[in-house]
Amino acid sequence: MRDHGGNLDAAMKVFGGNATDWIDLSTGINPYAYPVPDISAHAWNALPTKSNIAGLVSSAKVVFQTDWECLPTAGATAGIQMIPQILKTGTASVLTPTYNEHAASLRAAGCQVSEVSSLGELAGSDLAVVVNPNNPDGKSYTPDQLRELASSCGTLIVDESFCDPHPELSLLSGPNTDNIIVFRSFGKFYGLAGLRLGFVFARPDIIDQLSEMTGPWPVSGPAIEVGKAALTDTNWQITTTRRLAEDSERLDGLAGSFGWSIEGGTTLFRLFKTPDANAAQRHLANHQIWSRIFPYSAYWIRLGLPFGDKQWEQVEKALTR
Repeated sequence: MRDHGGNLDAAMKVFGGNATDWIDLSTGINPYAYPVPDISAHAWNALPTKSNIAGLVSSAKVVFQTDWECLPTAGATAGIQMIPQILKTGTASVLTPTYNEHAASLRAAGCQVSEVSSLGELAGSDLAVVVNPNNPDGKSYTPDQLRELASSCGTLIVDESFCDPHPELSLLSGPNTDNIIVFRSFGKFYGLAGLRLGFVFARPDIIDQLSEMTGPWPVSGPAIEVGKAALTDTNWQITTTRRLAEDSERLDGLAGSFGWSIEGGTTLFRLFKTPDANAAQRHLANHQIWSRIFPYSAYWIRLGLPFGDKQWEQVEKALTR
């Protein structure tokens, strides 16, 4: 089942109100989005050139501190959907619970998927999938742990979509291992999910096959311009990383005082254990705050970060006894 956050329409249908009344905390997208610069007319009315795309790739390699081969895609999800078509493996193992698009895309490609609960259970897999840090619990693994795992697998896919505030976890700054594929998201950390931009890092022949699938224009001209501006804005990245850490601690404090225990997360989202996840979601919804709960847990609720004083006041009111 491909259930996701961001379905605010469903919340309004049940609990009423309109979009301006609600705070959508059901995703892990940075609420303080990168300030989109003026986009040139050329980006809108001309096809992206190879040099445009190469410039975006170069900026991504600098910020991710890597020399791996890279292809920009329409969000990390595009890579997640395409890779199973290329690898054509019969079996795969996914470390769960996690982002459900991985298992769903593999199954859609005809792969038999096993869902396992520990890193060690992935050893020996034809194809292993790890989200690092993980969504929704934020569990993470060191590059050394993942490289050791890769040595016992046919192919290791590592989804680093939430890795921007935690660069020490990334595999990309190390040597390119032929059997590792890394996905990176752009929209989550930079708060521009609607831009639909992500990256796949892999050995050259896999990037070549992906390029054949995406065609000559894997991403749009506006995505290229905004992506290059954001990826080269070091000051914004530093300030944002600090703000996310402070705001996640603030949210932890509110939830803790309300009686919820901290189960994990990243600085882009927090996971809490409640006495009853459905009741907790209804409680927040009655305050017009939308959250994320999970079909596999009766207790977990995940919250993104509020934006600005007004939203924080709304959340504080909901989490005050």
